[in-house]
Amino acid sequence: MSTDRARLARSAALASISVAVILVALKTWATWKTGSTAMLGSLADSALDLIASIATLTGVWIASQPADEDHRFGHGKAEALAAIFQVMLISLSAFGIATRAILQFAEGQQTEAAAEGIGVSLVAIVLTFALLGWQRYVMSRTRSLAIQTDHLHYKSDLFLNLAVIAALVLDQFVGLRGADPAFGLAIAAWLAWGAFNAARDAVDDLMDREWPEEKRLAFVEAAAKHPELSNLHDLRTRTSGHRDFVQFHVDLPGTMTVEEAHDIIERVEEDLCGQFPDMELLIHIDPEGHVDEPDNPLVEENEFDRLGGEK
Repeated sequence: MSTDRARLARSAALASISVAVILVALKTWATWKTGSTAMLGSLADSALDLIASIATLTGVWIASQPADEDHRFGHGKAEALAAIFQVMLISLSAFGIATRAILQFAEGQQTEAAAEGIGVSLVAIVLTFALLGWQRYVMSRTRSLAIQTDHLHYKSDLFLNLAVIAALVLDQFVGLRGADPAFGLAIAAWLAWGAFNAARDAVDDLMDREWPEEKRLAFVEAAAKHPELSNLHDLRTRTSGHRDFVQFHVDLPGTMTVEEAHDIIERVEEDLCGQFPDMELLIHIDPEGHVDEPDNPLVEENEFDRLGGEK
């Protein structure tokens, strides 16, 4: 990760930690005053956000370290590991909130001090909006998976805080006594769904999932603009943190000299890396007509054929 990207990612993580500290303090007081399960759920979420943000900062810092002898591809997957840690915390939080809501249903507990709870929730919404704006800017510049997962937490916080306000209003001003635990259960379900989506993205990163089809096709289209290339096959793509990795085989005339082939590939690499920033590209040259694995379509499929024309 470049110095600028690392600095931006760290700033987003530090901003997240700062907001979480403020919200934990405010919501602890509000939970004590109101006795609301919905507010307790919001407090638990903010407390986990604080822990997760510290994990994010750690993951971002490790991911920014340059490649070394033991990690030749860099340390980008540290962000995915940080995201997995966050998912575990979110899942535990969802379970705890759901359990508390069920107990409140059974015991018929009521909430108090709606004004204080609503006031704290409104402050939380304002702070969260500010943080989300900065995170969106950082994500557009860094593509940090850990920041994306952290961003998911705080987007859900907006709904959580609105749910707390609705629960307190319905419980104390409308007299709908089951509203607070019902919103608590809804918050738990929302957190569980967010954890599932975040886990899926992190696992895709750790398992070296191929690029999305649209991005993969765009890459092949860019390579096809070089008329000297033919039969682009054995294309493999993956992403690690903010870095993309691509490799493929391509046919060149067997009569071409090593220097001529080298010059062509150098031009192709320069062009493709310019169109796809933060990409590490490896191109293997095959003599025209050579077949590596005739019975393996994953290796031998000519990607240029998928563009609708011959190449």
